[in-house]
Amino acid sequence: MGNIHIGINLEFVRHDDKPFEWAVQKAAELGYSYVEPMVHLGRELLSEAGYFHSVSMFDDPLRVKRACEKAGVKLSGLSAHTPLCKPEVGVEYLKQAIRFAAECGAPVVNTDEGPKKKWTTEEEDFVLMRYTLKEAAQVAEPRAILIGLECHQQYSRQPDGLDRIYKLVKSPSIGINFDTGNAFLSGQDPYRWLRRVAKRLVHLHAKDISMRQSSAERGKVTGTPVGCACGDGVIDWAKVIDIVQNQCPRDIVFSVECGAIDQAERSIAHLDRLLEAH
Repeated sequence: MGNIHIGINLEFVRHDDKPFEWAVQKAAELGYSYVEPMVHLGRELLSEAGYFHSVSMFDDPLRVKRACEKAGVKLSGLSAHTPLCKPEVGVEYLKQAIRFAAECGAPVVNTDEGPKKKWTTEEEDFVLMRYTLKEAAQVAEPRAILIGLECHQQYSRQPDGLDRIYKLVKSPSIGINFDTGNAFLSGQDPYRWLRRVAKRLVHLHAKDISMRQSSAERGKVTGTPVGCACGDGVIDWAKVIDIVQNQCPRDIVFSVECGAIDQAERSIAHLDRLLEAH
């Protein structure tokens, strides 16, 4: 079975008005060995001014690689969420993210089906998603990049829906990026669902959910951008670790998704203690 490594999605600095390189260095200082940057197409004012952590895919991918090498961390993947249901957006976004990942050294590109068009039927949406994923897989396969499908939106909020998306295109490049917090908030049993996808898991979003958010939103939403610190919420991380260690055939990075630096600090302390105990 594979090993577990601890990483962090760079959204933990989203409210600190700092650039990408600063976020990578801060993650390293906190003790994380992997980072998951967010990438976007085109140019975005806050990122260009150095007030936001996202990286434009118009930039040189080596910018990302050099920042990680300087900080002494590795890339777990790229956060490249784009609506698979909207091929006019998703196809080129995802293909560019895959090429960018191959050059900067990120093994996984994470995405989901995204918000759908109001006027399309479910049957039409799955045709559109198949088109997007087929185009993306043809770019990913020769570059040995994995596409992590996340449980996050209208169809992937429950296990059968995520499996249906996964089965649209048969490709060794397509796997699952399981989000513990999204699975819980959608009203599912996250541990049963994780066992179901363990053999296909390529990346894991380590997202905890506070009791307050759980009481207010569980069963009413399909997911959330970030959670609380791992160990502060409802997720049983010892159980998550046990499932991944015993059932997943590959190494997996737990990419923490929280919304503040102090939460990131508590998250790695909690997860490190549990991994040591295992």
